[in-house]
Amino acid sequence: MITLTVPIFYPIVAHLGYDLIWFGIYVVIVTELSYITPPVGLNAFVLKSVLKDVSLATIFRGLWAFLLVAVARVAIILAFPAIVLFIPSMM
Repeated sequence: MITLTVPIFYPIVAHLGYDLIWFGIYVVIVTELSYITPPVGLNAFVLKSVLKDVSLATIFRGLWAFLLVAVARVAIILAFPAIVLFIPSMM
């Protein structure tokens, strides 16, 4: 997913003047978010293969709390990009 989308959006983001470090961190966080969201939810299927006696529906119900926190994290990063850029700016 990263290999297909970043080469398309990287020049657009650079042209619009956004910080490219922020964009890289944002891409990684959104990619992590995609690993737990239905219908694909790769991490949910990995859990299902490890926990044979737990249904997939139960696993997806358990992921909702993590999904809400991840969406809140993305919203905070979008609203306050300086949070992400604080440590790189110290270098």
